[in-house]
Amino acid sequence: MITLSLIGIGTGNLDHVTLAAVRALNSADLILLPRKGEAKSDLIDLRRLLCERLLEAPVTTKIVEFDLPSRDSRNDHLSYNYLGAVDDWHAAIASVWAQLMDEHLPNGGRVGMLVWGDPSLYDSSLRISERLSAAGQQVDVEVVPGITSLQVLTAEHKIPLNALAEPVQITTGRRLRERGWPNDAATVAVMLDSGGAFTTLPFEDTYIWWGAYLGMDKQCLIKGWLSEVSDQIIQRRAELRDTHGWIMDIYLLAKKPEM
Repeated sequence: MITLSLIGIGTGNLDHVTLAAVRALNSADLILLPRKGEAKSDLIDLRRLLCERLLEAPVTTKIVEFDLPSRDSRNDHLSYNYLGAVDDWHAAIASVWAQLMDEHLPNGGRVGMLVWGDPSLYDSSLRISERLSAAGQQVDVEVVPGITSLQVLTAEHKIPLNALAEPVQITTGRRLRERGWPNDAATVAVMLDSGGAFTTLPFEDTYIWWGAYLGMDKQCLIKGWLSEVSDQIIQRRAELRDTHGWIMDIYLLAKKPEM
């Protein structure tokens, strides 16, 4: 039997890793670290650093790096093709996980996966792990929650997530572009935006709190009325992506917020 621990590590900041995450990491017989290509080498470097700093017996814990299968993004503008490509991608990742577990823990044991943010919020590790069980791999899944980028965004901007007694909706850049402002939401948190979905909204009464690389040393924050900072965010985002080769950002939008 394999016990798979999906360990939320927050934004990669050592200070944001919980004690529960540290315990799960040190309980693992095998830790799997995905490589996402040279452009995103910072991500595996941070995972390596966490293992180096937090493992009590790094010599005896087996750490295996693997190349994460890439997703076909050629038809991302078409929803049905996007979902199909993601489904194929998850299947490919599950196959790699299963192969590594069979190879390195043939008699069972504990596997640790370090997941950005929290495994339950806009992350597919749980969906991929379900494929292991469906394929006949005996896997018992544990989830260790982590600090999310949304929590760090509100903390760094020193704001509450919601307006008083008002609802919040968490969505993606794709949905914001396709559907516009969600009905009945006073505040909207937007994740997984490929860039500038907020430009599809009316600027007059919308405020934005934006953040990139949250919790990291290259963190960048911008806030203001969309009419005043939209172009600034677009330009800064492009500059950061060119500089680092990748970007992770998130933002919060509000209609006529209490200032």
